[in-house]
Amino acid sequence: MPKHSITPDDLIRKIKSRNIKIAVVGLGYVGLPLAVEFARNGIAVIGIDINPAKIKGLRAGKSHVQDVPDKDIADIVKNKKLIVTTKFESVKSVQAIIICVPTPLNRVKEPDLSFILHATDGIRKYLTRGQIIILESTTYPGTTEEVILPKLTRKGYRVGEDFFLCFSPERIDPGNQKFPMPVIPKVVGGITPQCVKVATALYGQVFYRVVPVSSSRTAEMAKLLENTFRIVNIGLINELAMIAERLGVDIWEAIDAAKTKPFGFMPFYPGPGVGGHCIGIDPIYLSWKAKRHGFDVRFIELAREINTNMPAYVVRRITEVVSKRLKKDTKKTSVLIVGVTYKRNVADTRESPAIEIIEQLLGKKFQVTYFDKFVPSLRFKHVNLKSKPLTENEIKKHDIAVIVTDHSDIDYGMVIKHSKVVLDTRNVLRSFQSAKVVRL
Repeated sequence: MPKHSITPDDLIRKIKSRNIKIAVVGLGYVGLPLAVEFARNGIAVIGIDINPAKIKGLRAGKSHVQDVPDKDIADIVKNKKLIVTTKFESVKSVQAIIICVPTPLNRVKEPDLSFILHATDGIRKYLTRGQIIILESTTYPGTTEEVILPKLTRKGYRVGEDFFLCFSPERIDPGNQKFPMPVIPKVVGGITPQCVKVATALYGQVFYRVVPVSSSRTAEMAKLLENTFRIVNIGLINELAMIAERLGVDIWEAIDAAKTKPFGFMPFYPGPGVGGHCIGIDPIYLSWKAKRHGFDVRFIELAREINTNMPAYVVRRITEVVSKRLKKDTKKTSVLIVGVTYKRNVADTRESPAIEIIEQLLGKKFQVTYFDKFVPSLRFKHVNLKSKPLTENEIKKHDIAVIVTDHSDIDYGMVIKHSKVVLDTRNVLRSFQSAKVVRL
């Protein structure tokens, strides 16, 4: 064994004594909560992010992630359990490095690994023996082994002996208070069994349950399986919702009836489309990789097509309701969009179907206003919009209110009372009996 190397058991002992320091690369909605959780558990953390504004804010005790309160940041920064920087050089002093950077799509809708590559290159310069590196960023099966491993072994280090390399998919659900990070089981797959042992010990300091799997590829696949399962079933129920509307069937009632079956059925619900970084993007990583192995993932592509077309379906329903109920021309119709984030109670508009709905409405010459307390303004190609207050007078100004995102603190009774008609794409008005309400 090379001089100054450390055995897996040595590193595990250090981890269990919490006499270690870890680095979290990428302090976004995944990395920052993870860094805070380790720091809360008495482990010193160095947070690395290339965005100077984030670093400045964190040093001042200000959080940029909705699920992380300012007080939590201020406390751990003051106690020096979290030190933040833009420089990778600091990884020289740590025993564990966790990569939590974005994995978006490029302009041609293919996986963009540039953030992962940049982080790996930064780590490689300062890699020392005895460290464990874990990728949490969602990506296609084989990334850890095919992309990261070759970069880290160029120094002559041997994986499983001189350093340890794993993949552990993030499973954060922003805005979900029912499942805080530590209670969500942590899947871990490594390049070697020794790698998995070390990662299991590390995550065991924070998570109630760690689930080891046989390889990094399996762990990468597990994450894509979770989100592909969701997008396919959402696509299915969205298609059934469109069929049910043509057949004069209330799809929501049908779902409620079907879910009384105690086996063989899991309820999914229709909506205006899918959004956020995970559901709409992750399956594309799997599809892209599968095509390079000569396999067409027809279920995934069909589900993506259906979900991508849901905003257009919502616009069609708006047009039909305005025409049949209000007898108005679209150019003279004022639409109030209620909620524009991709899911309830979060301040995130990434891939939000509301954005596409508004763009299409503007393209059809509708007059569009929106309300969302989380999103003060929106910029489109030819117009900038600002969130309006959801008041009695504001609601009365519009011909139709469309509930796209069902934030929990909205007075929906007031929306119904003062609207001419309401299109509910989320079934949030199910408890209201009103002829004004039209459901998706």
